[in-house]
Amino acid sequence: MALTLNTAPSVRLSSVHANRVRIQSALSPVSVSFSRRRLSIVAAETDANEVKPQAPDKAPSNGGSSFNQLLGIKGAAQETQNKWKIRLQLTKPVTWPPLVWGVVCGAAASGNFHWNFEDVAKSIVCMLMSGPFLTGYTQTINDWYDREIDAINEPYRPIPSGAISENEVITQIWVLLLGGLGLAGLLDVWAGHDFPIVFYLALGGSLLSYIYSAPPLKLKQNGWIGNFALGASYISLPWWAGQALFGTLTPDIVVLTLLYSIAGLGIAIVNDFKSVEGDRALGLQSLPVAFGAETAKWICVGAIDITQLSIAGYLLGAGKPYYALALLALIAPQVFFQFKFFLKDPVKYDVKYQASAQPFLVLGLLVTALATSH
Repeated sequence: MALTLNTAPSVRLSSVHANRVRIQSALSPVSVSFSRRRLSIVAAETDANEVKPQAPDKAPSNGGSSFNQLLGIKGAAQETQNKWKIRLQLTKPVTWPPLVWGVVCGAAASGNFHWNFEDVAKSIVCMLMSGPFLTGYTQTINDWYDREIDAINEPYRPIPSGAISENEVITQIWVLLLGGLGLAGLLDVWAGHDFPIVFYLALGGSLLSYIYSAPPLKLKQNGWIGNFALGASYISLPWWAGQALFGTLTPDIVVLTLLYSIAGLGIAIVNDFKSVEGDRALGLQSLPVAFGAETAKWICVGAIDITQLSIAGYLLGAGKPYYALALLALIAPQVFFQFKFFLKDPVKYDVKYQASAQPFLVLGLLVTALATSH
């Protein structure tokens, strides 16, 4: 694959030995190309001076955390021997809980979930489909198409470091995708659906994941479209699956959850700050790159807070004042942690902010789901 740009500076990285980055200037246009063992990355001329030779969150191979490695988050130890640990890291288990919680919210919103063995078993299978399988597929395919960026931002990750081969990554992508779609079809049969709605939701979500990460569309190149697509994947899709499994997915719920996905857009921006180096080098217009860190962090918190306030207003207008008050009570600590951590330094405190504030956001999702079920 080759892409010609009209800029001069280039960064060449080895995808196997990507711990060292060298920046080299050239007077003529160059191209982006990569093979199984080697890739070249082009930096925009206006941003070349801002590209650092090392990613700020680079984890030394001997000083990282094994626990972080298993969760797939920064500060991870560099695993090179145990392929199952590496495979698990690619699926980023830390990203599964929001999808699992989305299924819970959808089941609650259906008004038809009962605490019996069959319904609990259905919900667990739906969670496995949404979390380990389809989110695992999404994260693995995203890492595959982000290998050039990770070679700049996080060269210790499994793919750019060469800890896992190309064929092994491709196999993992297919196994997770087909496994998730298979579970979706099973749930439709189990629920007795005449129309396989869970399967089509899973198929649509998988397609969205692909075009989010892969060229030529690569939605993540645009900060607004990409982050909203990510927010919808984490909030709307698992909610729809849970609600369709136990009840009926109605147009008003579709609109409400898509509105809630604007808050998901804000959450997605949080993760963009750690990737500014690589995004800028490869011309990806994430919001921190497009607007700068100072403006982007306010866009982020504004999307999260205004969306939830709008939902609270909707609940109040729908004659559910107690649910609206409960949601407002859950917004307050989120605002506190935004000022305490995220607005101070979105790169340094991103994990602390998400760990402290996001539990209140997901509880607000459940409050909204319960309100719509009554």
